[in-house]
Amino acid sequence: MWALAAKALLSGLLIALISEIGKKLPAFAALVASLPLVSVLSMILLWRARPDTENMAIHAEATFWYVLPSLPMFLAIPAMLRAGVPFWVALAAGCALTIALYFGMMHIGPRFGLKL
Repeated sequence: MWALAAKALLSGLLIALISEIGKKLPAFAALVASLPLVSVLSMILLWRARPDTENMAIHAEATFWYVLPSLPMFLAIPAMLRAGVPFWVALAAGCALTIALYFGMMHIGPRFGLKL
């Protein structure tokens, strides 16, 4: 239970740190947010819980393929904001786009031999 609480606290601290940096240096906060910190931390924690090389390889490779459908959101949201779309609407639309692309990846990926 303590391990789960520690993981949650660390994740929350990362998010809080990024949002605080973003108040003064939005581009630097974006750089920090784009770092694969969550992925690296999750791989470390997963390895500690289950040190299985094949499991880790599948996890790392699937993470790569799932990052790709999330990228268009980071172009769609600023485009919508600059076009006058309210923030919450743009955010919701960007998230909906990402979810649709995730489902597309889950449907199409295995046809190309991807282990998702």
